[in-house]
Amino acid sequence: MGLLRTETFDQAADAVAPLGRRASSVFRRLFVDALGSAVELLDDGTAFVVTGDIPAMWLRDSTTQLTPYLHFLDHDRALADLAVAVSRRQQRYLVLDPYANAFNAADDRRGHQADRPGQSGWVWERKYEIDSLCYPVQLAYDIWMTTGRTDHLDQFGAAARAVVTVIETEQDHEARSGYSFERFDCPASDTLVRSGRGRLTSPVGLSWSGFRPSDDACEFGFNIPGNAFAVASLRQLATIASDVLEDEDLASRAEVLAARIDAAILAHGLIDSPRFGAHLAYEVDGFGGRLAMDDANVPSLLSLPMLGWCSPQDELYSRTRAFVLSDANPCFYEGSAGAGVGSPHTPSGGIWPIALAVQGLTATDPAEKHAMLDSLLRNDAGTGYMHESFQCDDPAQFTRPWFSWANAMFCELALDVVGRRSYRRPTLLREVLA
Repeated sequence: MGLLRTETFDQAADAVAPLGRRASSVFRRLFVDALGSAVELLDDGTAFVVTGDIPAMWLRDSTTQLTPYLHFLDHDRALADLAVAVSRRQQRYLVLDPYANAFNAADDRRGHQADRPGQSGWVWERKYEIDSLCYPVQLAYDIWMTTGRTDHLDQFGAAARAVVTVIETEQDHEARSGYSFERFDCPASDTLVRSGRGRLTSPVGLSWSGFRPSDDACEFGFNIPGNAFAVASLRQLATIASDVLEDEDLASRAEVLAARIDAAILAHGLIDSPRFGAHLAYEVDGFGGRLAMDDANVPSLLSLPMLGWCSPQDELYSRTRAFVLSDANPCFYEGSAGAGVGSPHTPSGGIWPIALAVQGLTATDPAEKHAMLDSLLRNDAGTGYMHESFQCDDPAQFTRPWFSWANAMFCELALDVVGRRSYRRPTLLREVLA
């Protein structure tokens, strides 16, 4: 069982037993998998979490991999200690380099050390993605909300100030930011310089991101789901700053920044579609350029209620969801094996299990939740594991045999279907948008 207590495992396994033998068997395997295979406790009181078949710790993945365990933290002190250890390491990484997205366990120069400009030996990869700043804030906030603990926040003030400063700076990337990124001998989407991406933006209140949560370069500089995630995370940051750190200056900076970004999303991040009505774009440039798509990687437009930006009943979200789950989204695929959202990061026609789980978690109809869980079980190619993607006509054609984030999302959806998600992230910004 490794780092997971038998009592906690039994609680979770018993909860999903009504889903049937196949679902229960997959759940039992995957619920143990992340803690048993991906997490390493270190001597400094922190924990290092590999993303799966890549030996590096992504700030994004290391948060999402813990998602199904949040519901048991208040009953399992050892599990809560583990989450605290992960959060502490994330905060150290933010202080070390808030522009990096993935890190090494030690200063051993593993990873993409040929990228330019140079990077710390602690850094596996320095692709700046706005969501990499948000996920550690989210985890710190979730631990505090579920357990009341604050012992993981010893470096939170320094990390939070780094987060706010970078997001503020990147509101005017061309004039204020010194960040750049170039990779050689790679696909065009892996670098900013030769891809023609990361093009000029106009400062309209949104915050620039070089790369998407897929680690692919942005086509336009302002990623809308990333900015929406920043709004929710900045409000979480402000709450901790005020209620725990008693740092009203930091709290005010975060609140003001969140309000400005949110207003900019509504002013510059919409597409007026005859078919769907006004819905959110995936990326914009501030000059009027807009990209109509959604990507399976989270933050995505589909995931916004899950991240705390809006409720599932939000009218703008409902219109956006209708677009995302249609043939108008160039990343939506439908075939004999299933239908769902994929990503330009993987081959055309590839549906992502993460996106199926997100669709189920944000659905308001229980039948849709069950349908997404069934689709995940049908399309694991008999392996008992969730993959990065599978071909919509042939699930035996898949990418990444071990992808811990996807495994965790299956567990989260299974717990949701049986009503065992005891912790649901509150919407701090709004309940309904007209």
